[in-house]
Amino acid sequence: STLSGLAPGQGFDLSRLYTLAYGRQPDGDVRLGSLELLRASELRALFNTSDPALRTGSAGQETSVAVTTEIRDGDFDLVIMNPPFTRNVTREGATAGATAAAFAAFDAGESDQRDMAKRMGRLRRGDSYHGNAGIASAFADLADRKLRPGGVIALVLPLSAAGGHAWQGFRRMLAERYTGLTVVSIAANGARMSFSSDTGMAECLVVARKRRDGEAGDEDARFVSLNERPGSFPQAAALARTAESTPGARHLRDGPYGGDVLQHGDDRVGELVIASPSSSAANRWSCVRVADAAVAQTAFALSEGRLHLPGDANAPPLPMTRLAEIADLGLYHLDIIGRPPRGPFRRLAASPTATYPALWNHHARRENRLVVAPDSQLQVRRGMEAKASRVWATASRAHLNLDFTFGAQCLAVAVTEERAIGGRVWPNVRFADERFDWALSAWSNGTLGLVAHWWHANRQQSSKAGVTVRSAEDLTLLDFRELDERQLDSARLIFDEFRDLALQPAYLADTDPNRALLDRRVVCDLLGFDEDTFRGVRRLAAKWCAEPSVHGGKKRPAAKRSFTYRFEQAEEYALVAEPVFEGFRKA
Repeated sequence: STLSGLAPGQGFDLSRLYTLAYGRQPDGDVRLGSLELLRASELRALFNTSDPALRTGSAGQETSVAVTTEIRDGDFDLVIMNPPFTRNVTREGATAGATAAAFAAFDAGESDQRDMAKRMGRLRRGDSYHGNAGIASAFADLADRKLRPGGVIALVLPLSAAGGHAWQGFRRMLAERYTGLTVVSIAANGARMSFSSDTGMAECLVVARKRRDGEAGDEDARFVSLNERPGSFPQAAALARTAESTPGARHLRDGPYGGDVLQHGDDRVGELVIASPSSSAANRWSCVRVADAAVAQTAFALSEGRLHLPGDANAPPLPMTRLAEIADLGLYHLDIIGRPPRGPFRRLAASPTATYPALWNHHARRENRLVVAPDSQLQVRRGMEAKASRVWATASRAHLNLDFTFGAQCLAVAVTEERAIGGRVWPNVRFADERFDWALSAWSNGTLGLVAHWWHANRQQSSKAGVTVRSAEDLTLLDFRELDERQLDSARLIFDEFRDLALQPAYLADTDPNRALLDRRVVCDLLGFDEDTFRGVRRLAAKWCAEPSVHGGKKRPAAKRSFTYRFEQAEEYALVAEPVFEGFRKA
C-alpha cells in the first residue's frame, strides 16, 4: 500500500495473498510457513483467508480453500521482507521458556518446536542461515533464492546483521552476488532506533541488486545513518531520493571530516558515508548507527594502524593488531559451568580463600577501578577433575568486557589481583608475556581503546556494545609486541598509578578527570605523542561521548560549580604558580 501511494500512476494487473501452512498438520507432520519455499517452489496454500468482501484478486473469484501455487526460484524482480528476528537461543520476553523460540508462535508445544527446528535443519539452503543469527537469516536465504539476476532485495533486519559473527554468511553472500549495497540505520535510542514499531532494538534496512551473469560487483557500499525514524512515508520517500542522488559522498578512509549531510528542508536528518565492508574484519559493516561520521572515520583509521584525529591533517602510524594475534581468549561460559559432561565446574558465591576464583557478572559499582575482585568461586564436579584442570589452565588476570554498557560501566578490560576464570561477561585474555596485562588495561580503558571497542561491537541496544568470544578475536588493539622495554615499563607504571583511582562511566569519558589523565599518560608518556595529539584525543572523547549509541539517552550529571581565585598580588603568586602546577599536574 505504501508503494502504490508513492506511485499512484502505476497500476496493478494482478495481486495475491497466500497463507502457507505452519505448525503441526493433520497428517502429523510439521510445516514452517513461507520457509517451506526453501525446498520447493510448488506448495499447497490457503489463498485469501480474509473476509470475502476484502479479497485480494483481479476479480474476486478466488475462494479461501486450499490451492496449489507455484513460486519459482529466480523469478522475482523485487523481494521485500520484514522477517521475524526470533532466535532459538532467545531466553527473554514471551519466549523465555521456549524449547526452540524461533518456532514458538501460535502456541506450538515443545514437541512441535523440536520437530520444526529439525525440519529447519533439513530445509536450510544457501549461505546466510545461522541458528545464532535467528530465523531472519533463513528468510534472507529465501529472498536470495527467489530473486532473479538484476532484481532488488530489500530487507528489514536487526542491527546485528551488520556486525554479528553469526551473520557473516549473509554479508558474504551480498559481497559475492550483489551490487549497489545501501544500508540505512538510525542513530537514535530506545523505540526511535528501529524502523519497526514493536522490536525495541536497533534495526537496519538493507537494499541491494543481484548481479547479472558476468557483472562485476562494487567494492563500496553506501551507509546512511539517520538521526531518527522518518515521521511519515512522504518524508521517508524524499529522504530516500536525497540519499540516492547524493554524488561523490565522502569515503570512510578519507579521514575524520564527516560524511555528506542529509537535509530535509532546513533540518539536518542524517549523514551518508561510503565504505568498503570487505576491508574490515569478518566483512563487518561497522559504519552503522553513527551520528558523527568523523568518529567512525577515526575509528576506521585506528583499525588500519593510523592515528587520524578530528581536526588534525596528520595521520601518524600506530602499531595495531587483532586480539587473537597476540592473546588467547577464554572459554564460553557454558564450557565452564554447563550441564555435565560439558562444564566441569559449578559456580558458588565468592570466597577470599577460593581455590578457583572467577569473575562472572557485572556489578557496575564494584567495577569503577582497573582492579576488580572476583565475584564467584568454582567447585570441581566429581569425576571431572582432569577437565577442570584443563579449564583452569585458561585462567588469567586480564578480562574483556563482552557486554559493555557505556551508560553505566567504566571498564573495557578488568584486571584481577590473581589469576581467575572469566565467566559470562568477563572472559579471559591470556598473554604469553604478563607485562601485556598492564598495557592492555591502560590502552583499553583510555579513549582510544574505548573507541576501538565501540567500533568493533554490535550496537543493537541503546548504549550496550555486545561482543562474543568469537567476534572478540577480531577486536583491534595496540600491538604490545611493538613496544620496547621502556614502554612496557611505562605501561606498568601507568597501571600502578591508576589501579586505585575511580573512573566514571564510559559515557562521561570526556569530562572524567581521571580518564583525561589516563589519556595523557597513554598518548604522551606511553606512545610518545605531543600535547597537540593529546588534545586531539580529548576532542575525540567529546565527539564519541555525544554518540547516541554511547550515552544511550542518559542524562549527564549537572556540571559542578567552579570557583576562580582572584589573585590580588599577581607578581607574588606568579613566583609559585608554575612549581605548584607542575607538582599537581600528575597528581
